[in-house]
Amino acid sequence: MEQPYDSATPDAVFAGGSRGGPPGGPGPAAAAPARVLVVDDDPTVAEVVAGYLDRAGYRVDRAGDGPAALTRADAHRPDLVVLDLMLPGMDGLEVCRRLRDRGPVPVIMLTARGDEDDRVLGLEVGADDYVTKPFSPRELVLRVESVLRRTRPAATPRPPSAAGLTADPAARRATKDGIELALTLREFDLLVFFLRYPGRAFAREELMREVWGWDFGDLSTVTVHVRRLRGKVEDDPARPRLIQTVWGVGYRFDAAGRQAG
Repeated sequence: MEQPYDSATPDAVFAGGSRGGPPGGPGPAAAAPARVLVVDDDPTVAEVVAGYLDRAGYRVDRAGDGPAALTRADAHRPDLVVLDLMLPGMDGLEVCRRLRDRGPVPVIMLTARGDEDDRVLGLEVGADDYVTKPFSPRELVLRVESVLRRTRPAATPRPPSAAGLTADPAARRATKDGIELALTLREFDLLVFFLRYPGRAFAREELMREVWGWDFGDLSTVTVHVRRLRGKVEDDPARPRLIQTVWGVGYRFDAAGRQAG
């Protein structure tokens, strides 16, 4: 049975200590393999993660610190970044901020910490997902595949819109009153979901299942993303009228909220 990653026993990453890649499994389309940038100062972790991603069909770049990661990202724009939180010098949070300043790119944060505050900080600066060490490389590959699938949705005949907000899944573009919004991958998916189901209350568990595609997980992930999305779509985020809290249930998108204000 495959064991999770443990920095003290790197060979435990693979079944039987083997450094072979995953036996098959879905990967990106061969015609256009996605480029993934792996950023970790531990060469063993970077080698393991890069090896699994390479064998899953991805083009993989590697960097051992923050400045090198930004240089790599400028030279070859990644489709996704796997980013360690605890980097020397410029930490993963700052790297994530700078990557987001350069344009939209999905980020999966790796962290050896189990503290909720660290996970929330990563989500606050724009990370789309996180994986806590020790982790299964196969699980990480599945997370990468899941995030990338959401960046390539099927085109919809009519982008959902309400209350001056429009989200076009095919173009991955959202606007408020005609002005483009700078949303992360998950923020965009969350907005699309709310726009498609106005007036309906959803529990955080439902949002995690429908938007993230997870049957379980840390529900603070949903809370953080709702707060960040409110900060970008509400006229007054301190008094949200569009994405409303339904006490004891979860959240509801009120398409008439702006008019009510």
